[in-house]
Amino acid sequence: MSREQDRTTRYKEGSLTLAGTVMLGTGVMIGAGIFALTGQMAQMTGVLFPLAFLAAAVIVSFSSYSYIKISNAWPSAGGIGMYLHKAYGNRLPTAFNALLMYFSMVIAQSFLARTFGSYTMQLFGGDESGRMVSILGVSLILAAFLINLLGNRMIQGVASFIGILKIGGILIFGLVGVWIADSLSVDFSNPGEAGTVGNFLGATALGILAFKGFTTITNSGSEVKDPKRNVGRAIIISIAACVVIYTLVGFAVASNLSLAEIIKTQDYSLAAAARPALGDYGVWFTVAIAMMATAGGILASIFAVSRMLAMLTEMKLVPHRHFGMPGSIQKHTLVYTVVLGLVLTAFFDLSRIAALGIVFYLIMDIAIHWGVLRYLREDVKANAWVPATAILLDLFVLGGFVWVKLNTDPFVIGVAVVTMIVIAVAEKIFLKRAAEDKQAEHEESQAHHH
Repeated sequence: MSREQDRTTRYKEGSLTLAGTVMLGTGVMIGAGIFALTGQMAQMTGVLFPLAFLAAAVIVSFSSYSYIKISNAWPSAGGIGMYLHKAYGNRLPTAFNALLMYFSMVIAQSFLARTFGSYTMQLFGGDESGRMVSILGVSLILAAFLINLLGNRMIQGVASFIGILKIGGILIFGLVGVWIADSLSVDFSNPGEAGTVGNFLGATALGILAFKGFTTITNSGSEVKDPKRNVGRAIIISIAACVVIYTLVGFAVASNLSLAEIIKTQDYSLAAAARPALGDYGVWFTVAIAMMATAGGILASIFAVSRMLAMLTEMKLVPHRHFGMPGSIQKHTLVYTVVLGLVLTAFFDLSRIAALGIVFYLIMDIAIHWGVLRYLREDVKANAWVPATAILLDLFVLGGFVWVKLNTDPFVIGVAVVTMIVIAVAEKIFLKRAAEDKQAEHEESQAHHH
């Protein structure tokens, strides 16, 4: 097989239906959002955490506008990588921001994997050491990897089946939790120190992680049937469905657990909320939903992020090594994605994984909106005020989140900054060498002609 043939991604146009695409999007969104973020957001902003979910939904609604406009103009299986390329060309901003998105999506997989482990261990009385949480998370990523090797039809079928079960299950949990709660009144009048503006913005930033799965849909691009119509529709349906589900479940948890209990059980707060309401049966039911939700989320995330890295490789914006592996480049990027996810799952805890993910994602998101505002507005027929508003909202919540973390866990902000510097420097060197090689080939070609 020649080098050029090796770089093909072999996508199947029209292989994903609208329903299948919605399930892929909600698979990532619901898995990350409800099961692991509720406790972390409550720790950051106290009883205001249900409102932080709603604030995140408003911000993501503005953000989704840019993605819908670009995907309508240029549907692509590379999604965000291609969007950045349209705005910034073969330059450092494209490669840097695309890799931030790549890492944020890999981080999302690890987040889901550890959430799967945390909930599963509730069936066995918890896991004080955290060792079994890591082992279960690693096992889930490996299982999702094997399913991804089987192709789109299998991925769509499994994700859709899991999606229907988990959405139905979460709705049942929320409705029953609200119905049997002693009181639905969550006291917003006295949020205490946690209710400061900075903390609320920080919690809202975390809440955005619960919705950012809509970008999984954009990465499916040209594989969706009638993409110019269905990609935007799938994004809108997914966000709307998650707003309803998150609001319902947020109030159910807040009505059945005290704030201290939510924070104490932050890695498995839904299971904890089910115990006083429904006893052990409620815990088993909630754990089963969490296991399905996180499994479906990882399946969808690996599917999308490996395609994005494959497109960046095709664009020659990132280095690529086969390491002796057979098959197409998309199979290789699938392996790289899984290996990186396994490392993060094994060695990072949930709160730090979430922090890295939101910093990387928001910086990339700002770059997308600036690209639309500065370079693509005429091409995609966008109203300037929407991406401009999205940039301001992103900056507000990113600032609030970084401020909170600098005061509580500065190490994770340090890791984020160092990682971004390494990515920028490595990409600068790679792109410079690639340009020099191209120039040398051009000069050699001209010398042969003469």
